[in-house]
Amino acid sequence: MPGTVLLLAAAPLGRGRLVDAASVLPVLAAVPPAVLSGTDTANVVELADPLEPQAVLTRLRAAAAAPGPLTVYVTGQLQLDRRQRQPHLALARTTPSTVRYTALPWQWFREELRLRPAGATTLVLDLHADPESWQSLCAPGPPGAFPLDCGRDAAVYGRVAPPPARRAVAAPEYMKAVATILRSGRRPPEEELHRLALTRIAPESAGRDLLLARHGPLPGDPHAAVTAAVRSGRHADADALAARLEQAAGLAHGPGSEEALHWSEVRADLAMLAGDAARSCRSWLSVAAARLAAGQPADAPAVEAAVDRAHHQWGRIGDPGRARELGVVLAELRGRVPGRQEGALAHVRRQLRQLQLQTQP
Repeated sequence: MPGTVLLLAAAPLGRGRLVDAASVLPVLAAVPPAVLSGTDTANVVELADPLEPQAVLTRLRAAAAAPGPLTVYVTGQLQLDRRQRQPHLALARTTPSTVRYTALPWQWFREELRLRPAGATTLVLDLHADPESWQSLCAPGPPGAFPLDCGRDAAVYGRVAPPPARRAVAAPEYMKAVATILRSGRRPPEEELHRLALTRIAPESAGRDLLLARHGPLPGDPHAAVTAAVRSGRHADADALAARLEQAAGLAHGPGSEEALHWSEVRADLAMLAGDAARSCRSWLSVAAARLAAGQPADAPAVEAAVDRAHHQWGRIGDPGRARELGVVLAELRGRVPGRQEGALAHVRRQLRQLQLQTQP
C-alpha cells in the first residue's frame, strides 16, 4: 500500500525566529519518497513556513485519512499560549501574544492521528523551544508521561532543543542528519535512524537536548489488532480474535487468572461497541461470577465494576425476554455485590417485576 509523507517546516518570520526550519526542506526533498516513507511508493506533501494554522490542519487531516503508513517530519519551534499554557508549533505570523490564534496547537496532532490504525504512524521531530516552552517540557510530569503527546498508537522520534543564544537562529541539525542518512537510499529501522542521527550531532547536543524516542505498538500486538478490527467495523473479527486470546490465556494461566479474565472483559466491551447489550451484560455477569469463584471479595473494585457494567448494559436490552432471563442472574449477583450505588438491588428487582408482567402470556 502506498505511504504518505508530510514534510512540515515552520517558524515565525522576523525577530521571533529561533530556528531556520525551512533550510532542511531541500535536503529532505532530495530523498526519494519511498525512502522517506519506508514503502515501495509514497505521496509527499511539503509545507514550508505556512501562514495559517487551519491550512496546516487541512493538510494534516488529509494525510491522517490516507489508508497506508504515514510519516510526518516536523521541524520548527514551540511556544506556549498565554491563556492555557499549551504547546503550539509556531507558524510564520506567530508572535508571543498571538500564539493562540496564529500557531498550530500541538494537541491537533494527537486529535487528527488518534483514529489511525495502530502502528501505522511515525513522527520525526526536530524542535526548538522558547524559554517558557522549555521550562514547561522539563518540569516533572506524571509517571510515564511522554512529552509532546501524539497519541499512544504513533511512534515518535527526535529531539527538542533548548532556546539558542540570544538573537541567534539555530539550524535544524537533527533533521538534517536524518535527511543525510536517508539520502544514501537506505532507510534503517526507526530506532537505528534516531541513534545514528544523534551520533552525527553529538557532542553539541549531548546532555542538552530533550530526546524523544517511543515506538508505536509492536507488530503482532493483540490489543492493536483488536482495536484495528473495531475501528474498521469488523466487530465479529475483533470478538473472534479476543475469544482465541481468552482461550489461550485460560490454557496457559487458568480460566480464573487475571490474564484470562482480562480478555473476558475485552470481549464484554467489544459486545458493547458492537451494540449487543445482551451479550455484553452476559459477559460482565460471567466475569463477576468468575472473580467471586476465584475468591475475590464482593467489595473488590474489579468485582464491583463487573457487576455495575452488567447492570448498565442490562438496562439497554430491548428484548423483554432476554432482559428477564439476564435480570434473574443480575438480581442474584446484586444480592452478593450491592456495589456503591444505593438502591441498585431494589432497582433490579423493580425492573424485573415489570419485565415479568410484560412477558406473561
